[in-house]
Amino acid sequence: MDQIALNHEASAGDTHKQLVSSLPPEVVQCLENARFLHLATCTDNQPHVSLMNYTYIPSSQFSSAPVIVMTTNPSSKKTNNLVVNPNVSLLVHDWVSHRPPTQGRRMSGGSPGPEHRSSLASLLLNLNTSAISSISATINGTAELVARGSEEESFYRSQHLENNTFDSEGVVGAFNGGGGEQLPEDGGRECFVAGEEVRVILVHIKDIRTSDWKGSVKDWVLASEGNAPNVNGAR
Repeated sequence: MDQIALNHEASAGDTHKQLVSSLPPEVVQCLENARFLHLATCTDNQPHVSLMNYTYIPSSQFSSAPVIVMTTNPSSKKTNNLVVNPNVSLLVHDWVSHRPPTQGRRMSGGSPGPEHRSSLASLLLNLNTSAISSISATINGTAELVARGSEEESFYRSQHLENNTFDSEGVVGAFNGGGGEQLPEDGGRECFVAGEEVRVILVHIKDIRTSDWKGSVKDWVLASEGNAPNVNGAR
Protein backbone atom coordinates (compact mmCIF):
# COMPACT_ATOMS: atom_id res chain seq x y z
CA MET A 1 0.00 0.00 0.00
CA ASP A 2 1.35 3.41 -0.93
CA GLN A 3 1.72 5.78 1.95
CA ILE A 4 1.09 9.52 1.68
CA ALA A 5 4.03 11.60 2.82
CA LEU A 6 3.26 13.77 5.82
CA ASN A 7 3.29 17.52 5.63
CA HIS A 8 5.49 19.61 7.92
CA GLU A 9 2.84 19.98 10.64
CA ALA A 10 1.86 16.31 10.69
CA SER A 11 5.47 15.20 10.83
CA ALA A 12 5.73 16.39 14.45
CA GLY A 13 3.21 13.76 15.62
CA ASP A 14 2.76 10.02 15.36
CA THR A 15 -0.90 9.72 14.35
CA HIS A 16 -0.07 8.49 10.83
CA LYS A 17 2.00 5.46 11.77
CA GLN A 18 1.23 2.35 9.78
CA LEU A 19 1.66 -1.20 11.02
CA VAL A 20 3.82 -3.36 8.76
CA SER A 21 5.00 -6.95 9.00
CA SER A 22 8.40 -6.24 7.42
CA LEU A 23 10.69 -3.29 6.94
CA PRO A 24 9.80 -1.07 3.95
CA PRO A 25 12.11 -1.69 0.97
CA GLU A 26 13.57 1.82 1.13
CA VAL A 27 14.58 1.29 4.76
CA VAL A 28 16.20 -2.03 3.92
CA GLN A 29 18.09 -0.40 1.06
CA CYS A 30 19.26 2.38 3.35
CA LEU A 31 20.51 -0.11 5.95
CA GLU A 32 22.30 -2.14 3.30
CA ASN A 33 23.94 0.88 1.65
CA ALA A 34 25.22 2.80 4.67
CA ARG A 35 28.35 1.86 6.56
CA PHE A 36 27.85 3.79 9.80
CA LEU A 37 24.93 4.82 11.95
CA HIS A 38 24.46 7.07 14.96
CA LEU A 39 23.39 5.32 18.15
CA ALA A 40 21.58 7.44 20.75
CA THR A 41 21.32 6.21 24.34
CA CYS A 42 20.06 8.09 27.37
CA THR A 43 20.08 7.94 31.18
CA ASP A 44 19.01 10.57 33.71
CA ASN A 45 17.87 12.83 30.85
CA GLN A 46 21.43 12.94 29.52
CA PRO A 47 21.54 11.79 25.88
CA HIS A 48 24.68 10.30 24.38
CA VAL A 49 25.36 9.73 20.67
CA SER A 50 27.96 7.36 19.23
CA LEU A 51 29.10 6.74 15.67
CA MET A 52 28.98 2.98 15.10
CA ASN A 53 29.81 0.25 12.63
CA TYR A 54 26.79 -2.03 12.33
CA THR A 55 25.35 -5.06 10.60
CA TYR A 56 21.74 -5.42 9.50
CA ILE A 57 20.40 -8.98 9.68
CA PRO A 58 16.90 -9.53 8.17
CA SER A 59 16.33 -12.82 10.01
CA SER A 60 18.22 -15.71 11.53
CA GLN A 61 17.76 -18.84 13.63
CA PHE A 62 17.81 -16.58 16.67
CA SER A 63 15.28 -14.00 15.48
CA SER A 64 12.64 -14.12 12.77
CA ALA A 65 12.41 -10.31 12.96
CA PRO A 66 15.12 -7.99 11.59
CA VAL A 67 17.82 -6.90 14.03
CA ILE A 68 20.79 -4.55 13.99
CA VAL A 69 24.09 -5.76 15.42
CA MET A 70 26.85 -3.63 16.91
CA THR A 71 29.76 -4.25 19.25
CA THR A 72 31.02 -2.18 22.14
CA ASN A 73 33.61 -1.94 24.86
CA PRO A 74 31.91 -3.22 28.03
CA SER A 75 33.05 -0.19 29.99
CA SER A 76 31.86 2.40 27.47
CA LYS A 77 29.27 5.04 28.30
CA LYS A 78 26.82 3.68 25.74
CA THR A 79 27.07 0.23 27.32
CA ASN A 80 26.36 1.61 30.78
CA ASN A 81 23.48 3.65 29.38
CA LEU A 82 21.70 0.82 27.60
CA VAL A 83 22.03 -1.48 30.59
CA VAL A 84 20.09 1.07 32.62
CA ASN A 85 17.79 2.15 29.79
CA PRO A 86 17.50 -0.26 26.83
CA ASN A 87 15.47 2.18 24.72
CA VAL A 88 17.64 3.45 21.88
CA SER A 89 17.31 5.48 18.71
CA LEU A 90 19.38 5.00 15.56
CA LEU A 91 19.95 7.38 12.68
CA VAL A 92 21.13 5.94 9.39
CA HIS A 93 21.29 7.51 5.94
CA ASP A 94 22.58 6.46 2.56
CA TRP A 95 23.74 9.78 1.23
CA VAL A 96 27.19 11.30 1.38
CA SER A 97 27.31 13.91 4.11
CA HIS A 98 30.24 15.93 2.82
CA ARG A 99 29.36 19.62 3.01
CA PRO A 100 29.85 21.56 -0.22
CA PRO A 101 31.56 24.95 -0.03
CA THR A 102 29.28 27.97 0.10
CA GLN A 103 29.97 31.44 -1.17
CA GLY A 104 31.96 33.44 1.35
CA ARG A 105 32.61 30.44 3.59
CA ARG A 106 36.18 30.16 4.78
CA MET A 107 37.48 26.62 4.29
CA SER A 108 38.99 24.98 7.38
CA GLY A 109 42.01 22.73 7.52
CA GLY A 110 43.62 24.26 4.47
CA SER A 111 41.08 22.77 2.07
CA PRO A 112 41.62 24.09 -1.44
CA GLY A 113 39.14 26.49 -2.96
CA PRO A 114 37.17 25.59 -6.09
CA GLU A 115 39.77 27.17 -8.35
CA HIS A 116 42.50 24.84 -7.01
CA ARG A 117 40.63 21.55 -7.07
CA SER A 118 41.56 18.77 -9.45
CA SER A 119 39.03 17.49 -11.95
CA LEU A 120 38.68 14.31 -9.88
CA ALA A 121 38.01 16.28 -6.70
CA SER A 122 35.43 18.38 -8.52
CA LEU A 123 33.77 15.25 -9.85
CA LEU A 124 33.59 13.71 -6.37
CA LEU A 125 32.26 16.94 -4.93
CA ASN A 126 29.53 17.07 -7.55
CA LEU A 127 28.61 13.49 -6.73
CA ASN A 128 28.51 14.33 -3.04
CA THR A 129 26.16 17.24 -3.55
CA SER A 130 23.84 15.59 -6.04
CA ALA A 131 20.66 13.75 -5.20
CA ILE A 132 22.20 10.28 -5.46
CA SER A 133 20.55 9.12 -2.25
CA SER A 134 17.07 8.33 -1.09
CA ILE A 135 16.29 8.74 2.59
CA SER A 136 17.42 9.02 6.16
CA ALA A 137 15.81 6.71 8.69
CA THR A 138 15.33 7.14 12.41
CA ILE A 139 14.88 3.71 13.97
CA ASN A 140 13.59 3.29 17.51
CA GLY A 141 13.98 0.04 19.38
CA THR A 142 15.33 -1.78 22.39
CA ALA A 143 18.91 -2.90 22.82
CA GLU A 144 20.32 -5.86 24.68
CA LEU A 145 23.76 -7.22 25.38
CA VAL A 146 23.85 -10.76 24.00
CA ALA A 147 24.85 -13.34 26.61
CA ARG A 148 28.60 -13.68 26.71
CA GLY A 149 29.92 -16.98 25.37
CA SER A 150 26.57 -18.05 23.95
CA GLU A 151 25.98 -19.56 20.52
CA GLU A 152 23.89 -16.51 19.72
CA GLU A 153 26.77 -14.17 20.54
CA SER A 154 29.16 -16.23 18.41
CA PHE A 155 26.77 -16.11 15.45
CA TYR A 156 26.14 -12.36 15.59
CA ARG A 157 29.80 -11.57 16.19
CA SER A 158 30.86 -13.60 13.14
CA GLN A 159 28.21 -11.92 10.97
CA HIS A 160 29.31 -8.50 12.16
CA LEU A 161 32.99 -9.33 11.62
CA GLU A 162 32.34 -10.56 8.08
CA ASN A 163 30.26 -7.48 7.27
CA ASN A 164 32.96 -5.09 8.50
CA THR A 165 35.99 -6.54 6.74
CA PHE A 166 37.47 -3.80 4.58
CA ASP A 167 40.79 -3.30 2.88
CA SER A 168 43.18 -0.78 4.40
CA GLU A 169 42.30 1.88 1.85
CA GLY A 170 38.67 1.75 2.89
CA VAL A 171 39.27 2.23 6.61
CA VAL A 172 41.83 5.01 6.77
CA GLY A 173 40.35 7.91 8.66
CA ALA A 174 37.37 5.93 9.94
CA PHE A 175 36.24 6.18 13.55
CA ASN A 176 34.57 3.73 15.86
CA GLY A 177 32.09 4.22 18.65
CA GLY A 178 32.20 8.00 18.75
CA GLY A 179 35.39 7.91 20.81
CA GLY A 180 37.53 9.63 18.21
CA GLU A 181 40.02 6.78 17.83
CA GLN A 182 41.38 6.42 14.33
CA LEU A 183 41.15 2.82 13.25
CA PRO A 184 44.22 0.78 12.28
CA GLU A 185 44.56 -0.81 8.88
CA ASP A 186 42.35 -3.77 9.80
CA GLY A 187 39.49 -1.39 10.57
CA GLY A 188 39.84 -2.09 14.27
CA ARG A 189 38.24 -5.50 13.78
CA GLU A 190 40.39 -7.29 16.32
CA CYS A 191 39.82 -4.79 19.13
CA PHE A 192 36.33 -3.49 18.27
CA VAL A 193 34.63 -6.64 16.95
CA ALA A 194 36.61 -9.83 17.55
CA GLY A 195 38.16 -9.05 20.95
CA GLU A 196 37.12 -11.35 23.77
CA GLU A 197 36.06 -8.47 26.00
CA VAL A 198 33.93 -6.81 23.31
CA ARG A 199 30.20 -7.17 23.92
CA VAL A 200 27.64 -7.71 21.18
CA ILE A 201 24.68 -5.32 21.10
CA LEU A 202 21.44 -6.46 19.50
CA VAL A 203 18.80 -3.87 18.62
CA HIS A 204 15.21 -5.02 18.15
CA ILE A 205 13.35 -2.60 15.88
CA LYS A 206 10.05 -1.10 17.04
CA ASP A 207 9.26 1.75 14.68
CA ILE A 208 10.82 3.73 11.85
CA ARG A 209 10.53 7.26 10.55
CA THR A 210 11.98 8.15 7.17
CA SER A 211 12.50 11.51 5.54
CA ASP A 212 13.93 12.63 2.24
CA TRP A 213 15.72 15.78 1.16
CA LYS A 214 12.39 17.33 0.17
CA GLY A 215 11.07 17.06 3.73
CA SER A 216 8.62 14.22 3.11
CA VAL A 217 8.12 12.10 6.23
CA LYS A 218 6.75 8.57 6.63
CA ASP A 219 6.17 6.51 9.78
CA TRP A 220 5.91 2.76 10.31
CA VAL A 221 5.53 0.42 13.27
CA LEU A 222 7.05 -3.01 12.83
CA ALA A 223 4.56 -5.68 13.90
CA SER A 224 5.69 -7.89 16.74
CA GLU A 225 4.30 -9.49 19.85
CA GLY A 226 5.04 -6.31 21.75
CA ASN A 227 3.27 -3.94 19.33
CA ALA A 228 -0.49 -3.46 19.46
CA PRO A 229 -2.30 -4.07 16.14
CA ASN A 230 -4.55 -0.98 16.41
CA VAL A 231 -2.02 1.56 15.12
CA ASN A 232 -3.70 4.49 13.39
CA GLY A 233 -3.72 4.07 9.64
CA ALA A 234 -2.75 0.38 9.70
CA ARG A 235 -4.60 -1.99 7.38
